[in-house]
Amino acid sequence: MVVFSYLILMMAVMLWVLRIVAAITTTLGTDFPLAVFNMTVEIILLFSTFFCFLFILKRRIIGALVYMFSYIGYFGTYLYTTITTGGITPDDYINVLVSIFCIIIPILIFLDIGLNRNQKNFNLHKKTDWFYNNKDFDRKFDDRADRNQYKF
Repeated sequence: MVVFSYLILMMAVMLWVLRIVAAITTTLGTDFPLAVFNMTVEIILLFSTFFCFLFILKRRIIGALVYMFSYIGYFGTYLYTTITTGGITPDDYINVLVSIFCIIIPILIFLDIGLNRNQKNFNLHKKTDWFYNNKDFDRKFDDRADRNQYKF
């Protein structure tokens, strides 16, 4: 399940970088297939997403919640207005597709963190954890060290 968490987060980071490129190209005035719907909200969303990724890496549910609700609020309103007006042109297809991915990925991250609350640490080594995480061995070692005091 650790690989699934990493894959979802990597897809989210790639989508975040794509949105950064879209914001930069919109600011510079060059043509890019993705449109930025509201530049002010987009910049705030990009900065808050970075901090949400840090919380998601630490497996905090608050980061996943903020990430999910902010993306659903921003991209969901675009999808709703585009679908209800019924005027989807071929130029809007890529924006609709990216908006759908921008809604699905935060939901997957939230479900991953919500369902795997026990998965706290990614770097588990089963071959060495018995030695380093074994409190009985530490206690026995301390008892032996206290009795074996050699005097010179």
